[in-house]
Amino acid sequence: MNCRTVLLVIGMLPVTQLMAQQGRDTTKKQSINITSSFKPVLRNAVKINFSGSQLQADTSRSVKQYSIPSQNLIYAYQAIPLRALAMEQDTNLYLGNRNHIKAGFGNLTTPFVNVGLGIGDGKKFLANAYGSYISSNGKIRNQDYTMLDVKATGSYFLPSNELYASFGTSRDEYYLYGYNHETVFPKRKDIRQQFQQINASAGVRNTVSTQYKISYNPNFQANIFTNPGRLTETSFIIEAPVEKKFGDNFVLKLEAKADLTRYSSRGLSSNYSYSNNIEQLAPSLVYNSPRLIINGGIIPTWNNGTFEYLPNIYAEAQLKDKVFMITAGWVGKIIKNTYRNLTAINPYLAPLASQTNTKEMEFYTGIKATVGKHFNFNAKVGFVRYKNYALFVNDITAGENTENNFVISYEPGMQNLRIHGDISYIQQNKFSATAGLILNGYTGLNVNARAWNTVPMEITGSVRWWLFEPLMAKADVHIFGGGKYLGIDGNSHPFSGGSDLSAGLEYTINRQFSAFFDVHNILNNKYERWHNYEVYGVNFIGGVIFRF
Repeated sequence: MNCRTVLLVIGMLPVTQLMAQQGRDTTKKQSINITSSFKPVLRNAVKINFSGSQLQADTSRSVKQYSIPSQNLIYAYQAIPLRALAMEQDTNLYLGNRNHIKAGFGNLTTPFVNVGLGIGDGKKFLANAYGSYISSNGKIRNQDYTMLDVKATGSYFLPSNELYASFGTSRDEYYLYGYNHETVFPKRKDIRQQFQQINASAGVRNTVSTQYKISYNPNFQANIFTNPGRLTETSFIIEAPVEKKFGDNFVLKLEAKADLTRYSSRGLSSNYSYSNNIEQLAPSLVYNSPRLIINGGIIPTWNNGTFEYLPNIYAEAQLKDKVFMITAGWVGKIIKNTYRNLTAINPYLAPLASQTNTKEMEFYTGIKATVGKHFNFNAKVGFVRYKNYALFVNDITAGENTENNFVISYEPGMQNLRIHGDISYIQQNKFSATAGLILNGYTGLNVNARAWNTVPMEITGSVRWWLFEPLMAKADVHIFGGGKYLGIDGNSHPFSGGSDLSAGLEYTINRQFSAFFDVHNILNNKYERWHNYEVYGVNFIGGVIFRF
């Protein structure tokens, strides 16, 4: 029964009731029972279905600037000391191995050995040992040399500090062959120039900044340098640098240094004994931000008891996203003219009668630039003032017999307009090319007529190129302009410049073995860096490298 039937029955009830009242007795009570099977039910709510429309593509791009550092895995040009002999042992490549043996042999009776050993993981301790030997016999009588060097270094790592130490010994032997070989015939032992030294160092530095942001690195060095039978020079150096960081940009530095030397000669016609001591205290305040670095400081120095004021002020300003930088500064230093330091420049130096240190003051400005990912450029011009500059002069006191020696003449005052520039192109470890230029203009001399045996111009260049994976080619060039030397007649004479071109190949056979071949002074230019000391002509060396 549906709703419509119910409504119809309800609508007929009054009529039915009226007819019943008319046909029957209405005095009795009556009732009506309605029976229905209807049950009200709530309908299920209709679920709302969303028909999603496809989102429109976002065509806008968020561009964020970032820079990738240059992949400079082969280091750029660094100046090296100029030696009188063209032959120079090859120490450029160890192929990333601490354990290796490199051995070879060349013309001019040249044996060569280089050994490197290392142990430790670099986390708890690290120890390395190095050794090298090379010698040659030139075509000129007594044009020989020998170089032997052994060194060991080690570090022990504590939770917040590193303890480090080193010990080494070396022996270099030369002969004073710069005499007239047609008229002078000295004994070999009388012209032998032998240098032996023992050096040791130790120190401690923090590897984790302290609670107060302080860094420290006190260290000690000792060196005993001898020319057997002639002289002994002992040096001790104590350094105590400390840094304190303030915030993110300021650093306060303080370094105390004592460099003490004792020199004494023996067995000579005139013997000398004296001390050469330098004490320094160098405070400075550094401001360091991503675009600006400013260092302001002074270096009070006691040079053998004489007080010297040395400035230490310089700045570097970044102009555009690590691409272009301007540098400028006013800096000073004391160059200690010990016998050891001077013979590292000129090994044909006679024993000293005294030591006077050089004071150098420089005003400079320059630019640095990085173009792209691989090209770097650096240029610098500086005006330098020297006090007591050490000049190497031919000893002409006894004619041809002593002209093969050099003595030191100190120039009280001298200026130099120094220009330096270098460029490099470095593509990871596949290819690198570097070049450098140094120009020196010495003026204002008072005691010496010329800046004897100095170099007015020097050009260096280097190329390393992995032609394909196992083969690497290399080339080096060194060109310098000639200066002036003091002749036996007491007059100034020019000496010619020189050029030295070297090349080499290195082939990797497997993970353990490689072969190398180097040729030096390819142009066979027998120039003289020091008067009367002609270098070797073309010379070569070849051998193998074993890595383990």
